[in-house]
Amino acid sequence: MIRPRCPVPFCGSASPRKKLPRTSKQNFNPKRLDDPLTVLSGVGPATARAAATLGLFTIRDLLFHFPFRHEDYTSHRRIGELKWDEEATVSCCLESISRRPTRRRNLRLVVATVGDDTGYMEALWFNQDYLADQLTAGDRLLLRGRYYGGSRTFRVKGHELLGKQGAGLHTTGFVPVYETTARISVKRLRGWLGQCIQLAARMADPLPAGVRDGLRLPWKSDAVIAMHFPRTPADYATARRRLVFEELYLMQLGLLSHRQAYERERRGVRLRPSGELTRRFIEGLPFRLTSDQQQVCRQVSDDMAAGRPMQRLLQGDVGSGKTVVAVYTLLRAVENGRQAALMAPTEVLAEQHFLNIQHMLAGLDVGVALLSSRHKPAERRRLLEDIAAGRISLVVGTHALIQEDVSFPRLGVVVVDEQHRFGVDQREKLAEKATTGGVTPHVLHMTATPIPRTLALTLYGDLDVSLITTMPPGRQATVTRLVPERNRAQAYRFIRQQLDKGRQGYVVCPLIEESVAVDARAVSVEAERLARGEFKGYRLGMLHGQMSTEDKQETMAAFQRGDIQVLVTTTVIEVGVDVANATIMMVEEADRFGLAQLHQLRGRVGRGGHKSYCLLFGEGRSQQARRRLAAMESTSDGFRLADIDLEIRGEGQLFGLKQSGLPDLKLARLTRDQELLGQARELARDMIESDPGLARPEHTLLRDEVERVFGDSVKWLRRV
Repeated sequence: MIRPRCPVPFCGSASPRKKLPRTSKQNFNPKRLDDPLTVLSGVGPATARAAATLGLFTIRDLLFHFPFRHEDYTSHRRIGELKWDEEATVSCCLESISRRPTRRRNLRLVVATVGDDTGYMEALWFNQDYLADQLTAGDRLLLRGRYYGGSRTFRVKGHELLGKQGAGLHTTGFVPVYETTARISVKRLRGWLGQCIQLAARMADPLPAGVRDGLRLPWKSDAVIAMHFPRTPADYATARRRLVFEELYLMQLGLLSHRQAYERERRGVRLRPSGELTRRFIEGLPFRLTSDQQQVCRQVSDDMAAGRPMQRLLQGDVGSGKTVVAVYTLLRAVENGRQAALMAPTEVLAEQHFLNIQHMLAGLDVGVALLSSRHKPAERRRLLEDIAAGRISLVVGTHALIQEDVSFPRLGVVVVDEQHRFGVDQREKLAEKATTGGVTPHVLHMTATPIPRTLALTLYGDLDVSLITTMPPGRQATVTRLVPERNRAQAYRFIRQQLDKGRQGYVVCPLIEESVAVDARAVSVEAERLARGEFKGYRLGMLHGQMSTEDKQETMAAFQRGDIQVLVTTTVIEVGVDVANATIMMVEEADRFGLAQLHQLRGRVGRGGHKSYCLLFGEGRSQQARRRLAAMESTSDGFRLADIDLEIRGEGQLFGLKQSGLPDLKLARLTRDQELLGQARELARDMIESDPGLARPEHTLLRDEVERVFGDSVKWLRRV
């Protein structure tokens, strides 16, 4: 069978400029991709253990350990052609070699005379004494370095023996540079790859021919070879595009196929259209729903009427009105004779939701209860009995909702607020608890931490995504300023002016108590200092996560009543705290906080009719910190900040914050590969619709590759 040419000009379609060595065996077996590294020459047990720290265990791991850049060693010169201060590769013959002493104790030189048919020069190595014993007159060498014409010396950056297996890997063409460790050098990695790179030629290609040809992508084997040893930068770019698309395509297939399986295995509650209860709720609101809120309510209603369990993610900026949509969603279950539950990550946020919902439902005959750890045993027992008997229609709580003694006989809808702060197991337990008689409740996930669209398609590709991008009428943007230390006194004076007008404010510190390890203002010390100094005569309070539940509730209640004017706190208040009279947010050591966290903190003010301010104190010790603080000053748009955060931090760190289980992206970068992600999503959807489960024989390789990449991720993907 003749293999067709790659549909685009590509290095794999022709012999590469650099002749890569073949392995000792000419008949390659694809199964050798999973052989351990110890089958390679020069890799013993100790070296294999060192390679394992890079995640390299098998030949396959090595082939997919791609370089993070290439050195351009394409400039090949004869000695007589070298120019002053030029870096080049020279093929030459060694005439003589010796050590040369220097006056500096830590500097040792090895000097050699080398030549070709155009002339001679002096080659110079620094602190490599062993070369004087290793190299001998008559050796043919490839030298890479820089030429200094005045002294006719060539300072060697790298060298290779011609005629040796793998010659040219380190000094000619586009030379790959890899992530390494102290024991595994770049040169050693190149040597290993030189032994096994030809195995890539037998690598199975999982992409269907129609997908590959439609996007004009090369074969996978060609792409893997070109990622390591491209002939030109264009070859590398084409190879990267091919492998990035496959990475994103497999991820989307995994997400969509697991969603399909979820819907196939679970039956949802089919709820009737909106009725009298939700109509009265909407009409009783003191404002009109925004167009975004109305659209999300329609999407939720359509999902609930479909007979399959809803799995929808609602994204909305701080103060955009997600809670109203959440209450509407909960009431849709109640008016259909079902129970509803809202799960929040903290007791402060759960109680805030409980109070807000009670206020919104005033005048409606809906039983609402708060389930938290603060209940006394007898009170908790009565509450659980009422939930189990169905006498309570709507329950708000924390992880207490998933404890074994909590039973919902008719749970129809679950809203998970700040869902990224729950573990996978916690969300799954709620789903299992809620599933009765084969019926799974509808689930609405909510987050006030906007996620870039590209990241949402990757992290939550198996969910329908709704957005609330418009703010309610009358909501004012908070003025944000980065305050230099020299203006601190002026800032305190401005805050006192606001307090004298009857307003309130927050002072956020990174720590609870002083630490010798971290130079940051601590809550307890700062509260005491401010009470004696800048805010003397004003009513101060303190709030942090190590306080008892009762003390936290009492402090928050006092702040909401206005008994406390300045609340010195940690980030425990970053979500769920809603005090309309608070107009000042002052953040100490702001450069220590992430961009999303700073935006959440800023969202605690500006929730009433008064002009609000966010003052950020911090030196911006790193470039990333300075970019974060500048972004906070430049925009109050949470979605724009999410994009900036992705650009600054990269996918690796962001993925590190998610629940484990989803494979990391090796090559794809969501900030630059958005077009490929969109194509991968669209083609994956078409594939799953035409071949559910990838059951056709021609998709066997594709199905196996999805399983190999996602086989251990099913639990993560099937989250509530």
